[in-house]
Amino acid sequence: MAVGDLHGDFEATLAVLRVAGLIDSAGHWSGGKTVLVQTGDQLDRAGGEEEILKLLAQLEVDAPKAGGRLVVLNGNHETMNVLGDFRYVTEDALDDFTGAEPVSPFAKSVTGPFRDRARAFLPGGQMAVALAHRPVVAQVNDTVFVHAGVRDAHVKDGLASLNREVQAFFRGETARPPAGMVDSEGPLWTRIYGGPELSSAVCAELVTTLAQLGAKRLVVGHTVQSAGITSACDERVFRIDVGLSRAYGKNAPEALEIRGSAVKILRARVPG
Repeated sequence: MAVGDLHGDFEATLAVLRVAGLIDSAGHWSGGKTVLVQTGDQLDRAGGEEEILKLLAQLEVDAPKAGGRLVVLNGNHETMNVLGDFRYVTEDALDDFTGAEPVSPFAKSVTGPFRDRARAFLPGGQMAVALAHRPVVAQVNDTVFVHAGVRDAHVKDGLASLNREVQAFFRGETARPPAGMVDSEGPLWTRIYGGPELSSAVCAELVTTLAQLGAKRLVVGHTVQSAGITSACDERVFRIDVGLSRAYGKNAPEALEIRGSAVKILRARVPG
């Protein structure tokens, strides 16, 4: 099961997890042996970030007790916060991470309204360290999950090494972010798979990329699909960011279900 961008909307997060049948009315894991992948961008645009992070952290603990698993990816908005780019932080989220420990050593010069957030999210801070255990790219069976997309060059450069390099930067162990973390065409930022029509060249590259990974399909978020989850390249790529956060007008929640070779879109029931 996969769900896309959450962007600070806690109620929408609960709603999409219930559509997927993964939590009960009290917010506890009810997904049994299901593997859930959340493709990044829990942060920014709305004020429920702290609640979302706490819920996902608890589900990461609870799911394995039932034989399931939760894989949470870092998206471009998680990396933006670790880089100190707070332009999408909303006013109602400014005080959520006050008093976080340890304090990032890179936050000493930050003053003003983002001081506490910088202390928590810059490299080595409590939230950056918490996010550091997450991958940027994950593969579950024959499906590859990433926030924005993987291309042939990314595979050749090494996806496992990118995960390690990003995690080391989040922990404050390296001074510079890895190129793959900030590249506009990198796995966290590219929009090559997000458009309504993908060229034959893009699809051909995707075929090559998936073959190198021994995978059948790619699942991405990042680019809002206002009409709901879409696929392209003969269902080799699924785009699951449906703009469910109220920041986008709060579209109906949807989740992607993968059972063997069968892929199904789960949508919230519309009353009436």
